[in-house]
Amino acid sequence: MKEKQEKANLENVRRFMQQRNIAIVGVSAKANKFGNTIFKTLVDKGYNLFPVHQSLESFEGVGCFKTIGTLPPEVEALIICTKPDQTIELVKQANEKGIKHIWLQQGAQDDEAIEFARSENINIIHRECALMFAEPVTSIHKFHRTINKLFGAYPN
Repeated sequence: MKEKQEKANLENVRRFMQQRNIAIVGVSAKANKFGNTIFKTLVDKGYNLFPVHQSLESFEGVGCFKTIGTLPPEVEALIICTKPDQTIELVKQANEKGIKHIWLQQGAQDDEAIEFARSENINIIHRECALMFAEPVTSIHKFHRTINKLFGAYPN
């Protein structure tokens, strides 16, 4: 599927990162997967995370939710770390649940999902790595953020 190429809006990114109760769809037992890294990093930064995975019972000692619809009402935001062909359905489920902040981690982007989210007034972020904005930014993500700023790819 195609994806929109515009940069994210920095104010929308900040609004997303202000949410403290975030669900992550696509957590993975494989250490090299985005869902795994994002979960662990955001927990270390003080976020309350809710893993969503249809077949895992728990992830990092936290019970997994089988679907977005089963998430508790305090979940304010959602990060999607799945393949693009799953994204539109996940965005629709989040909308039904009342989640109005969605981050499509790089690789999960889908034009239809982005347009749907916008039509529903959902703050949707895409084409960005969430870890470049979760303060304090460290390691390779700090390096990537600096490079993006130097070359004009950082949101403004």
